[in-house]
Amino acid sequence: MAKLLLLLALAVIVAMWWFGKGRSRPPAATGRPDAAAGPQAMVSCAQCGMHLPASESVEGEGGRRYCCAEHRRVGPAR
Repeated sequence: MAKLLLLLALAVIVAMWWFGKGRSRPPAATGRPDAAAGPQAMVSCAQCGMHLPASESVEGEGGRRYCCAEHRRVGPAR
């Protein structure tokens, strides 16, 4: 009877280790280093009005923000 209880306890310990090891891994990387940085300020393009994160925008003269270099070249919408 003692051998049976010992084997059962060993099986429970092995099962807990086997199923618990997946939880101890860190979350998989998404490839975007700023993904864990939290919310970012959003700006709108002075030419087309598209909203994008400030870190991805292109700054033009007068502090205006644009979505791409082409829109910065064209200038603000009239």
